[in-house]
Amino acid sequence: MWLAQRVSALLLAAYSLFFPLWVALHWPLDFAVWRGLFAPLPMRIVTLLFVMALALHAWVGMRDIFMDYVHPLGLRLALHIVALLWLAACVVWATAILWRLS
Repeated sequence: MWLAQRVSALLLAAYSLFFPLWVALHWPLDFAVWRGLFAPLPMRIVTLLFVMALALHAWVGMRDIFMDYVHPLGLRLALHIVALLWLAACVVWATAILWRLS
């Protein structure tokens, strides 16, 4: 999991540098500009990879917090399940939004 968090951090950093730069270069933004950004398939794939890396990064961090600070096993298991389901739902939701744009 250590490697997964480091790799996801690199993906998050790269996208987080690219995206504000793109916004600054295309200011002012309107719906047509946003739609144009996410219209190409490669951009939707990169954005989906960003969302998945964010979910993975969040999961590793939350898992570590639960393991360090939540001692009752049943509560820890419940928190793990809730966190995983929430993050998976966020990835599915983002996927649906990105693919609806095509």
